[in-house]
Amino acid sequence: MSAQLIDGKAIAANIDVLAGEAGAVLAKQIGRAPCLAVVLVGDDAASQVYVRNKVKRTEAAGLKSIEVRRPADAPEQEIIDIVRGLNDDDGVDGILVQLPLPDHMDANAVVEAIHPDKDVDGLTETSAGRLVLGKPGLRPCTPAGCVLLAERTLGDLSGKSVVVVGRSILVGKPAALLFLEKNATVTIAHSRTKDLAELVRTADIVVPAVGRPQMVRGDWIKPGACVLDVGINRIDAPERGEGKTRLVGDAAFDEIVGHAGSITPVPGGIGPMTIAMLLRNTVLAAAMRAGLPAPEGL
Repeated sequence: MSAQLIDGKAIAANIDVLAGEAGAVLAKQIGRAPCLAVVLVGDDAASQVYVRNKVKRTEAAGLKSIEVRRPADAPEQEIIDIVRGLNDDDGVDGILVQLPLPDHMDANAVVEAIHPDKDVDGLTETSAGRLVLGKPGLRPCTPAGCVLLAERTLGDLSGKSVVVVGRSILVGKPAALLFLEKNATVTIAHSRTKDLAELVRTADIVVPAVGRPQMVRGDWIKPGACVLDVGINRIDAPERGEGKTRLVGDAAFDEIVGHAGSITPVPGGIGPMTIAMLLRNTVLAAAMRAGLPAPEGL
């Protein structure tokens, strides 16, 4: 193994601490701890785990957490009304609606009900517009976590060539824009990109974010490149026993690790950073809403 393993857990833990310290300083200025409200609809097992982890880490950092849980058959309008009530609550700084929502709900309509100044997941149209225009705002957590890991690993990203494999509105597009903000040269690749492997070989930084297990192969990676694997896929693992599974990314880790310069493991790479950036955004939102500058260290 020659590649440096990028320890997302350790870096995320550091961001949690920084968010907590900044939140404590901010609490003295605004009279309360920054507060994150999470809305969970239904009983999806994965969503419950995600929300539990978010609440646990929020409170461990010394920030305030509010959970709003509704059954899967709750009307869409009820959830929108809950979100609007949280918008009007001056004690709430960030709002996150856990996705996916039940099939009878329009997720876009629910997300768009979040006030942009409390949109700590950076998913509203206004947040996206602020990102495109380079205006201050709350940035999507997973893409922002990718960029931060790249900076912690490589330092200044100016002039680096980046290939983002995937063009989703959740990761691919915002990740490309965030790397552009760091003066990297960015290409977005996708299913119809010609000579995809050859394109990826040109990159200093590769961000696989397509949702296809181990799609990016070892011989696609330039020696010494940094691979930030956003994918989380569960595949069969018969070597572990009948019916067993394991998690893999969108990059073929075992093929890549021998010659890449650095790579995020799955799990333990990008995943922990998503919650860390959520805590960071909650503190930034609290400062912004109070008319205060962003806390130092964040």
